[in-house]
Amino acid sequence: MSNILKEAAIQVGSGGTAGFVEVCIMHPLDLVKTRLQLQNKMIMKADPQFYNGIVDCLLKMYKNEGLGAFWKGIVPPILVETPKRAVKFFTFEQYKQLFLFGHSSPTPVTYSLAGLSAGITESILVTPFEVVKVALQANRSKFKETPSTVFVARQIILKGGLGQQGLFKGLSATIHRNGLFNMVYFGFYHSVKDFFPSYENEKAEFFRKLGIGFVSGTLASCVNIPFDVAKSRIQGPQPQKNVIKYKTTYGSIATVYKEEGYAALYKGLLPKILRLGPGGAIMLLVYEYMHDFLSNKFK
Repeated sequence: MSNILKEAAIQVGSGGTAGFVEVCIMHPLDLVKTRLQLQNKMIMKADPQFYNGIVDCLLKMYKNEGLGAFWKGIVPPILVETPKRAVKFFTFEQYKQLFLFGHSSPTPVTYSLAGLSAGITESILVTPFEVVKVALQANRSKFKETPSTVFVARQIILKGGLGQQGLFKGLSATIHRNGLFNMVYFGFYHSVKDFFPSYENEKAEFFRKLGIGFVSGTLASCVNIPFDVAKSRIQGPQPQKNVIKYKTTYGSIATVYKEEGYAALYKGLLPKILRLGPGGAIMLLVYEYMHDFLSNKFK
């Protein structure tokens, strides 16, 4: 029993560390992704703060809101990142055993189903933090004038409560986004990692894993981006005050497609890839090296 608890603690510690490192490094790109996804070109094209791409977004944010604006909304991810990634990696390991289906070792199907299930599980934990984060990221006031995380959370609760009109707004879209991402992310990474031979040279092995992690994060981002756009539209400010235009996951996707075209469902894909490609690689590498470190330390 003690060995089981020790391994669980190592998985939680490794996953939490991996998530914390990744979010601190990659948060500005997550902010850019959200800003681009929230833009409705039918309404905002005349807006002088309309963003024409990643660089334009970064420059206008710096000019209008200050350097600190690049880390708007980082408090909710930091608060949730350690338990979120801990839950992701811990539950992934448990689901992996569940989906062996009689095989002595995991198969690609095992990794994919375990990743899907882990993503769904973490979605329930992270949705309230995502709602607050998106509200903070959508705020275009100067960084010094941005309301606090606690204030925004309180306003969301007062207006919509604790259910799907408030802190759990966009739960379905978050489940779709995280479930699909982790299904591809873990399924591809673990299947391909074992396919390519490892290197004895530590530097070569590091870059082998980094490359596979980057491709895993990139593929997963391409698959789940329409649900990410739907999530941002549902959780972000609505185009018209007191009118809920984006309410359901598939309804939001249909509305974006109808009004803005197919390409709009891939808004924010480039910053998402730039974040989750290397971010996914960073996270998997930190997890694996931290897991090895803690396992050796607590033999």
